[in-house]
Order: sequence, then C-alpha cells, then structure tokens
Amino acid sequence: MTVLTISLGFLFGLFLQYAKVNTYNSISGMAVLEDFTVAKTIAAAIGIGAIWLSIAIGLGYADFHIKPFLAGSVIIGGLLFGTGMAILGYCPGTLPVSLGQGSVDALIGIVGGFAASLLYTVLSPSIHGALGPDLGKIALSTAMTAGTVIYSLLVGLIGMILIAGAFWLQRVEKKKELKWFVSATGIAVIAVTIFIVSDRVLGASTFYPYIADQLTGLTDNDYYIKQVQQSGFYEMKFLAGAFLSGLAYSLLKGDFKIRLLHDNWIRMKGTAPEGRIFWAFTGGFLLLFGARLAGGCTSGHIISGGIQFAVSSWVFAVFVFIAFLLTGRVFFRIMK
Repeated sequence: MTVLTISLGFLFGLFLQYAKVNTYNSISGMAVLEDFTVAKTIAAAIGIGAIWLSIAIGLGYADFHIKPFLAGSVIIGGLLFGTGMAILGYCPGTLPVSLGQGSVDALIGIVGGFAASLLYTVLSPSIHGALGPDLGKIALSTAMTAGTVIYSLLVGLIGMILIAGAFWLQRVEKKKELKWFVSATGIAVIAVTIFIVSDRVLGASTFYPYIADQLTGLTDNDYYIKQVQQSGFYEMKFLAGAFLSGLAYSLLKGDFKIRLLHDNWIRMKGTAPEGRIFWAFTGGFLLLFGARLAGGCTSGHIISGGIQFAVSSWVFAVFVFIAFLLTGRVFFRIMK
C-alpha cells in the first residue's frame, strides 16, 4: 500500500505540473484574475470526479466520506485559508511539488504551515468544535438516495455544468490549449481511485500537523490521536511522491531552479527578498491554520468534498474564493 500511495502522489504531482497548476505564477495570477488555469482545473476536476465517484458508489466500489458542517469553523477557516493562499501563492498539496522544483518560498510556506499546525494542536482542546453550530454531515446523498436514477442524473447534470463552466472560462481567456483539462481529468481519477483503493479522501493538510506534532512530541492528545495520526501518515507518503514528482519532472525538463522570487511577485511586489520571506511564512501560517480549523484544504475539502456534493465543502470553497480574490485585490493591487 505504501508503494501505491507514493505512486498516486507522484502521478498527482505530474498532473499538477503538466498544466502548471502548482506554480506560484498560476495561483497568484488567479488571485488578480489574470490566469484562470487553477479555477478551470478545479471546476473540471470536481465535475469529472463527481460523475465517476457516483458510478463507483452506485456499483459498490466506494463509500462517502463527508466532512461535518461545523458552520463557524468552516467559514472562518475558509476565510483564513483563502487569505493565506493568495499571499503564499500555493496550497497544501502544491507546496511539496513546487519545493521539488526548487522553490524556496514553498519551503518557507511549509515551515509557516508547521508553525500554524503546532499552534492549532495546542489550542485544539479549547477551539475545536467550539465554532459551531455542528449541522452534521449534509450532502446531496442525505437529501436523496445515492445510486438512484434521479440522483445519478442530477450528479451528471451538475458535473456537466461545472465542466461547461471551466470551458466558459477558457473562452473568456481566449486560450486554446487544453493541458488544464488533462490535469483535471487526472486529478479526478486519482481522487476517485483513493476513494476506492484506500477508503479515504484525497487530502494534504493533515500532513502538516503530523510532522509538526511528531517533531515536537505533541502526540499524546486526542486531536493528534483521533484526527491526525492515521490521515497524516498516509498524506506524508502521498506528498512524498508529489515532492519526488516535482524534483524528477523539473530535472528531466531541465527547468529545475532554486528560486525565491517568481515573475508575478517581482512584477507586483518588487525584488526585496525579505518581503517574500516574511509573506511566504505568514501566508503558509494562515493557510494551514485555516485548513486545520475547517478540517481540510483544496484537495481534502474543495475537490474531495466537492465531488461528494458535501455542504461543508461547498461552503468552504465559497468563503475560500471570497477571501482569496479580495486578498489578491488588496495585497497585489494596493500594497506595494
């Protein structure tokens, strides 16, 4: 199972890199509405994944893994996550891939994520579950029976609308290349495969408290034992594969480069390295604290929850993108 998990992580990294979904320039470009690659890929991945997961569940090959809707935690966590994502220019699953490509700011963001994860472990007894109300595990499948004709048709319809929305963004951009669609299809297949073979969801953010808590010895607590230990170990292997993918792919292509500043950062924020170091750490901190508060990230909440039509995940996605776009407008367009 370890080899399979690392292999799936490696493929995940390849698909991210194929369309450059993991890069700082792509994610920061979306924050200022100059590049829709990430938005197209996520929308199409959810659409494709929802259809395939519905088929897999209908045939009895997979089960739902829906996150509970703790309203306050999901909303506040989403706002923090979106803010951190815009400032950092990465998300928890893309950080190891970009680190493998030589991005030093990704490493700084990871360190910021470890710090936030450690703080959340310390604070979790007092804040975990406190930002309710807990509305339970609400999804399309709780409103109607999964596997029925009506359910399958509705999932297919919504899935096609999401895919069509991605192609509409393609027309807005006036672009013709379809690397993003190949990446979206690959990510969707990987997500559904993990549902089937591992009986869990595609995720990344639990890796950060797993490592932070292991390094500091904060493992003798309910939060680590019940919510971090198993998932974090799995995600460590998965993201190890993603990191190796970033390293191998960039070396083979000949574009591996140790870099702190990327083109968009230089264009919008200047060339001072200390500014990027500070904001990369801050962005990583906000990103991971938000992820732990909400109980997931781009892959574990937005994509994995999105393909299940989980209310908690769709609400999380809405508040992530609200904060992401607002922060992008303020941070890059006003703050120089």
